[in-house]
Amino acid sequence: MLQSPTPKKRRRGRLFRFSSAFVVLLAVAGYLVVQYVTGGRGGPGCKVVSGKDDGQAYEFSQEQTMNAATIAAVGTGRGMPERAVTIALATALQESQLVNIQHGDLDSLGLFQQRPSQGWGTKKEILDPTYAAGVFYEHLSKVDDYQQLPLTVAAQRVQRSGYPEAYAKHEPEATLLSAALTGQAAATLTCQGLPDTTRADTGPDAVRAALVRDFGRTVLKETGAEVTGDGSASKDKSESKAKAESTPTPSTSASGGSSTVTLPVRSGSTRTGWQLAHWAVANSSVLHIERVSYAGREWAAGSADDPWHSTAAKASGGVRIVTERQGGQK
Repeated sequence: MLQSPTPKKRRRGRLFRFSSAFVVLLAVAGYLVVQYVTGGRGGPGCKVVSGKDDGQAYEFSQEQTMNAATIAAVGTGRGMPERAVTIALATALQESQLVNIQHGDLDSLGLFQQRPSQGWGTKKEILDPTYAAGVFYEHLSKVDDYQQLPLTVAAQRVQRSGYPEAYAKHEPEATLLSAALTGQAAATLTCQGLPDTTRADTGPDAVRAALVRDFGRTVLKETGAEVTGDGSASKDKSESKAKAESTPTPSTSASGGSSTVTLPVRSGSTRTGWQLAHWAVANSSVLHIERVSYAGREWAAGSADDPWHSTAAKASGGVRIVTERQGGQK
């Protein structure tokens, strides 16, 4: 005949079940936090370091860095100063952790948690990072003397947040991101750059389209240059015309299983060159970018801890982006 468990054993059993359930809940909570911060995609990471060689550094997911690069590019395309980009990045870090989330308080959405009901745009528009950044800058530009205001004050006059003091804590990391993504600090952004296998829009055409999407046609023009099989870029009248207009025009060449997109950079425009180079690194995962070189330095996909290294090749006057061909064919 089986004996009934004693009260002491029953208590131990309940305690064990409670402890197990608590551990599971902690694991679930941790998983949800990671999903929220990374947008459901962990994977390859990125690192931004200080250009002052003071040891300051921050790490982000590839998705966060790509969204940050879009915010910076949109600001540059609108002629906004670096301070405006820093304010925008700190705001997005607080509102969404630089993840394009489809939920929030009430009807808040996207990188900046903008609300359709408050006139920020439609749901579809707000969930477009380029649009969301543009409308943020539009509102920021109307804030008097925003460059002289404390970051918290400037961000709050745009956002009208219930926790305005929260923006300040993100100023250090936003400052480093802004310096890298506006080209102020050279060779300060690295990413692992492992290819996102869920994306099919890769190759030179995808790179050009993404450049125009983020920077706008006033900064970069789409070109009719063809990808040739001998590794040389075709020349056309649009390229010469663009150079005359001092507008960088992408050209392409192909060799083996990869293609190279070259973005001419005018003499004396080193800052523009580093912004384009860092933008390419930030987008390396989704666009399957393998290498980026500029001003005698090169980044290669593989590890976010590897710094930009000097190359033996003579520095050219442009940013060279080596990407897989369409569909990632090798």
